[in-house]
Amino acid sequence: MDSAASPRLDVATPERVSLSLPVAGIGYRCLAYLADLCLIFLFWVVAYFTFTLLVSDVLGFFQGLTGIAQTLLVVGMFATQWVYWTLAEVLMHGQTPGKRLVGIRVVRVDGSPVGVLESAVRNLVRVVDSLPGIYAVGVLSVLLTRQHRRLGDLLAGTILVREERIDLDKYMASAAEPTAVPSPTRTARLAAEDVELLLSFLARAPQFEPAARTRLGTKLVERYGGLEETERTRVLASPASTEAFLRALVRTER
Repeated sequence: MDSAASPRLDVATPERVSLSLPVAGIGYRCLAYLADLCLIFLFWVVAYFTFTLLVSDVLGFFQGLTGIAQTLLVVGMFATQWVYWTLAEVLMHGQTPGKRLVGIRVVRVDGSPVGVLESAVRNLVRVVDSLPGIYAVGVLSVLLTRQHRRLGDLLAGTILVREERIDLDKYMASAAEPTAVPSPTRTARLAAEDVELLLSFLARAPQFEPAARTRLGTKLVERYGGLEETERTRVLASPASTEAFLRALVRTER
């Protein structure tokens, strides 16, 4: 769908670990938009047939409204869709049902999670991106910008990234690694950027200075482990046990 040479978003985490997130191209965007559009269309179909149970002549009812009332009704229909996009992205951590289906996510340009303001702005500008029809302005902007960003993304400071399937075999523990470490007990799933952070650390840990390796591993366990004091002590007993626990944590996200 997007070429292997598609652009990437390079960010640095507070732990000074660099991440490279693949940017979602126009193909992923279109599929996600069509999926969300189907859900919105289904909502309006249900709303229409529900309204017909109350009003037999829907067209006559609409024509009987004043010009201001008709305008407010159209604005209300747009506002409903704007609320759908914005609320979904905020509550689903940068995703809508369509974005989740195709595996993409909205983030800030620094890689941090999108906020209410950014999501509200990018979806408000959607009305401009859709001009003069079939999203011509938005498509042109995506094709011409290096990181495939439409006008809404440019104004809001956001970007769409892909959640890649990652081969975890290269992160498997070696035979010499300890296996008697507590199992992860997290109930909430990790965000894509958190998984990327853990994998980046595991890939680069052998190259770190021992002190930096221990310090970063400790921070990651404390941030994502959710362990009791005794279990945390066992996990942090050595870099090997720390990294074995982090590998197990990442495997739970598969």
